[in-house]
Amino acid sequence: MTRVDFYILPEQGGTDPLTAAAKLCDKAVAAGHRLYVTAGAARLDQLSDLLWTLRQGSFLAQERYLHAAPVEPLPQVLLGEIEPPEAWHDILLTLSPEVPAWFSRFERVLEIVPGDPDSRARCRERFKFYRDRGYELKSFEQTPEGGWVSRK
Repeated sequence: MTRVDFYILPEQGGTDPLTAAAKLCDKAVAAGHRLYVTAGAARLDQLSDLLWTLRQGSFLAQERYLHAAPVEPLPQVLLGEIEPPEAWHDILLTLSPEVPAWFSRFERVLEIVPGDPDSRARCRERFKFYRDRGYELKSFEQTPEGGWVSRK
């Protein structure tokens, strides 16, 4: 069953959600995972730029997924607004305002919780959505150093 991880950013002075998403992509790829990131076009463009410049001297290769079958070999990160290719089921990082209908085909879903009150309220609703359906939930808080610690 899908596990859903919430990454909670500080209310003040924390990393912005797109930078947090880029760092989570980097960490997951370093661990050998494949990610599908879903969001609106503008956010995906911004994230793509971040993935190319996240670390000095290197980049995190990624590809936009449109309706056509992507070219093989696929990078470990696909960015898209639509349902991913059938073979993708490792990690879904969602930056979309709604829970994607196809989220449950993934082993893990990553949700980023921004610090502002409106975003937190929307994320609480998403948390309830997953909880009410019996999904395993975990929460992590960002440390002042930018890492993540499990929330008890």
